[in-house]
Amino acid sequence: MAWELESRLAEIRRAGLQRRRRTLSSAQGPLIRVEGREYLSFCSNDYLGLAAHPAMAEAACRAALEAGVGAGASHLVLGHHDLHELLEQRFAALTGFPRALLFSAGYMANLGVITALLGRHDAIFADRLNHASLNDAALLSRADLQRFRHTDVAHLEELLSRSSAPRKLVVTDGVFSMDGDMAPLADMLAVCERHDALLFVDDAHGFGVLGEGGKGILQHFGLQSDRLVYLATLGKAVGSFGALVAGSETVIEYLLQTAHTYIYTTALPPLLAQASLTALDLLADDGLRQHLQQLIGQLRAGMQGLPWQLLPSATPIQPLLVGESLAAVELADALREHGIMVPAIRPPTVPQGSARLRISLSAAHTADDVDRLLQVLAHLAREL
Repeated sequence: MAWELESRLAEIRRAGLQRRRRTLSSAQGPLIRVEGREYLSFCSNDYLGLAAHPAMAEAACRAALEAGVGAGASHLVLGHHDLHELLEQRFAALTGFPRALLFSAGYMANLGVITALLGRHDAIFADRLNHASLNDAALLSRADLQRFRHTDVAHLEELLSRSSAPRKLVVTDGVFSMDGDMAPLADMLAVCERHDALLFVDDAHGFGVLGEGGKGILQHFGLQSDRLVYLATLGKAVGSFGALVAGSETVIEYLLQTAHTYIYTTALPPLLAQASLTALDLLADDGLRQHLQQLIGQLRAGMQGLPWQLLPSATPIQPLLVGESLAAVELADALREHGIMVPAIRPPTVPQGSARLRISLSAAHTADDVDRLLQVLAHLAREL
């Protein structure tokens, strides 16, 4: 057994697919310290620069003194704190749903929702580029999993029209984490209405970034329906941790009673709920999103004429397509030598032949930061 695992590890190394953890010794932000050296970072999902915001830290410290560090129990035993309850209520009101439920992590929320709502005789229809947590949840549910071509609504409708499953759930990312593009949710919702299906949207990378006041992709497209179940994680643009699922009163009560990843885990520390509540206040500042859009435009304009293609994206996720895994790693290593950190994303996270650098922009970046990245990329284009 040990020999077989070592052989597989050797194959991973030869293919340029070995991952390595790097140890951060600073707060998240545009300038970070990693293993004794300072870098300009384009790695983080902290899209609004809130993870190290002083108001967030102060709120968490106050809550720790008043509510302690750990929740001490699961929500249904006695771990559900006033701060958890307030966060659920604020999120539901913000997104326009009757009710919301707080999970301890986005991965756990996806597992909990999908395995609770569907079983062996039901059917799941999933975008081919969905996040791994959605795919794992679909497999664990034991429902019939059918995957439609990326953002292809006609293919989705074709699959739905052939299904006789008693319960049908369409599952999609709102903003796709490695491509930065958005799901065509208005058309998908219309298809779900025609075929009596629920639509579950994982808006991990859209909440806080899209929509007026950062209310997310549903507000961005002007959508609301009792067929929608909506998830937002708190560890990205919100700068905290955890995840919230919003939906109808019936759906949320059903999840509270049946979702294993909600019932059988310790509740999120109340101090993180307080930090998230503070972040919801900060989200109201549309100036953060306006600055972010200016940086996105600056980056895309500055990449013209360079040999690598930026995939179409109007979000802070700006994927720079390189192609082969070893070439992506080489480019990421070269940037790091110049003091800039951008992650190389390789299979199986993305399809073979589409390895890329995932440039993540933040409202905490400046125009000078983006200009420095562009200058180094232009230099490397000539050098490599």
